Amino acid sequence: MSEPQGSEGTTQRLPVIEKETDPGHGGYDPAADRGPAPLVDGDGKDGRFWSARRVPAGIVAVLLLVGAGALLYDITAVRAKRPAAHWRRELTRQLAERPLDDTWVLVGAGIAAALGLWLMVLALTPGLRQVLPMRRTHADVRAGLQRAAAAMVLRDRAMEVSGVQSVRVRTSRTKADVRVVSHFRELDDVRADLDAVLTDAITGLGLARPPALSLHVGRSGRKG
Repeated sequence: MSEPQGSEGTTQRLPVIEKETDPGHGGYDPAADRGPAPLVDGDGKDGRFWSARRVPAGIVAVLLLVGAGALLYDITAVRAKRPAAHWRRELTRQLAERPLDDTWVLVGAGIAAALGLWLMVLALTPGLRQVLPMRRTHADVRAGLQRAAAAMVLRDRAMEVSGVQSVRVRTSRTKADVRVVSHFRELDDVRADLDAVLTDAITGLGLARPPALSLHVGRSGRKG
């Protein structure tokens, strides 16, 4: 078998020229593909997601817009030497004549106080109770898991255990309530397997505050 001419039976490696790139001058920075920097505290815990509450904010904005518009129109009419609107004259008369212990005055004050308390509660509480915060592994990424999705994952994992007939799961921010009906095997064995599987499943959800497991295993009440 003949050798190709010019090769002389050897293989020569082509020289490789490595060019250093300066990230500050538009060069490629390998660190840019590494993603965001991980959290340095190692805790990963984070608070609940805050709701935007667009409906209450929209209601308040509309009420303020209507009230401010009506008051501004009436003030402009008075400045233009026109009589004040009937509602303004009637409101002024009612406020001047009605005593503080009048029924309608107390009802109006109660409604205003209830609305104010409602707005304060909305402003001081995060809301979004259906979203469970997940553990943060990077500073720039924040994720949440729906409680219904978490319950579905736990239900699917529980159904994989031998002897399980049906599963019902209810999850909250602090507890995962799992109720299982078993149709064969000893209940203690089924309970032990479920405890191990569900504990591992809760850890695998990656929640910032994993809920405590509440497990109930029993037999079906129907016979035959």
